[in-house]
Amino acid sequence: MLTTLRIKNLALVSDLTVEFRPGFNALTGETGAGKSIIIGALNLLLGERADRTLIRSGTDGCTVEGAFDVSQLKAPLKEFLDENGLEPCEEGQLVIKRTFTATGANRQFVNGSPTTLNALGSLGEWLVDMHGPHDHQSLLHASKQLEILDSFGGLAEARAQFAALVKQRQQLEAQKADLVVDERTYAQQLDLLRHQANEITAARLKPDEEAGLDEEFQRGTNSARLIELSRNALGVLSEAEGNVMDQLGAIGRTLHELQRIDASTASLAEQHEAAVSTLNDLQHALTQYVDRVDIDPERLAEVEQRLNLIHSLKRKYGSTLADVIAFGAESADKLRQLESRDAELERINNGITKLNKQMLETGKDLSVKRKKLVPKLSKAVVTQLSDLGFKQSQFDVRIESATEVSADKLPASSGLDTIEFLFAPNPGEPAHPLRAIASSGEMARVMLALKTVLAAHDQIPVLVFDEVDANVGGETANAVGDKMRQIGANRQALCITHLAPVAACADAHYVVSKHVADGRTTTSLELLDEKARVSEIARMLGGQSAAARTHAESLLKSAKRK
Repeated sequence: MLTTLRIKNLALVSDLTVEFRPGFNALTGETGAGKSIIIGALNLLLGERADRTLIRSGTDGCTVEGAFDVSQLKAPLKEFLDENGLEPCEEGQLVIKRTFTATGANRQFVNGSPTTLNALGSLGEWLVDMHGPHDHQSLLHASKQLEILDSFGGLAEARAQFAALVKQRQQLEAQKADLVVDERTYAQQLDLLRHQANEITAARLKPDEEAGLDEEFQRGTNSARLIELSRNALGVLSEAEGNVMDQLGAIGRTLHELQRIDASTASLAEQHEAAVSTLNDLQHALTQYVDRVDIDPERLAEVEQRLNLIHSLKRKYGSTLADVIAFGAESADKLRQLESRDAELERINNGITKLNKQMLETGKDLSVKRKKLVPKLSKAVVTQLSDLGFKQSQFDVRIESATEVSADKLPASSGLDTIEFLFAPNPGEPAHPLRAIASSGEMARVMLALKTVLAAHDQIPVLVFDEVDANVGGETANAVGDKMRQIGANRQALCITHLAPVAACADAHYVVSKHVADGRTTTSLELLDEKARVSEIARMLGGQSAAARTHAESLLKSAKRK
């Protein structure tokens, strides 16, 4: 759910932080107070393009930030964050931040990590479903309608089984495409793969050999200087006149005489012996190093040739030796497949035929289950629509199913079916696709009816309703409020409303208002307590008269009893 929303310098909002509650949250206020700014801020968090004209005048940029509790989210959020290089959620909190400036800078962050608008859009599909007369509504998509039907009937597992078969066939089709080429191309591919595989195999590469060869080559090409330096060190240490070892001998004799006179200086002699031992080790190591660094010119040429070969292979086949070796193995495997092309094609075609049969059987079984769900879903939605003022409406689901799985056409991963939600608001009228409904009021109520039915099945945790009560009044307004409360029992719902009966049913009631300070107009949003709710609902009913306040109190009491 959406726990916190912060808006800074957006339209009439200067700096606003709102903490939303679980359940049904109502937002009310005078027309023009700025309720739509809340919707606009949410849309920005969910990847909508930024309109820089909305930046508050006199400021350089705008910031919107939202925190979502995703501890109960069933979407594969962790995998999505990992795949997109985004920080994981801490304590079940997903934080999205969006900033844009008048100069054109546009940045977005998820859990503090920079990301893209596409990533925000993908997250938005899991987090928030917007319902309004001008919003893109997910329930209007045929694919989404199919997801809803499957969710209503608990068909996720059957659907996943079909999708797995489709994926297997896609993999076989890709393998087949690599094999099915004309003879000239086939011969060229054979020649190329043989050359690649043979060249890499002949090199007998080892993944960790390059570093050792580089070290040996550097030592060989600088051997004269290295030997000179080493011999200089050996001369000072033990070979030149007045060398360190001779001087240490003299020091040792002196310390021996010192110890003879004063036995307490024995430790000094011991330290001298340790120094002599260490320098003897150094002398031995330098001598061995000189022997090792004096590389045979033939060996140096071999090392250089080997390095040149390695660098050449890396330029062609990969940035590391491991990549080159992997490329060689892949080329050899492709070569084997091409050399046995006919047998491989037969294997693939048999696999595709078998998968087509399995997909047809699995798809038909899924279609049967879906068709059995249609009457149940239609009846439930019609019941909700009746409460919302459509006393004799019709709601149906049209399903069209493919009767075969052909070799040249891959079915969708969702199955063999395409569906369409159909609606007729008035008796005697034929039902039309839901997407063709023109009235925003009708659309809002149909969506509300669907959401009420599907609240326990839909996975999107936050539902936002803008003008859900358009063209609604009387008893239907009470029904709308009741439906919103039912949805709030399963999901968090945010509803901008102008109807007192709807607002009275909310678990939390916020009022949006404008005020002028220092010559600037600012929009604010406030969570109302019980006393303030009475005043706001009375305003919505027409004023602050005693009758209006009594009516407001009655609506609130009635809502609590439900």
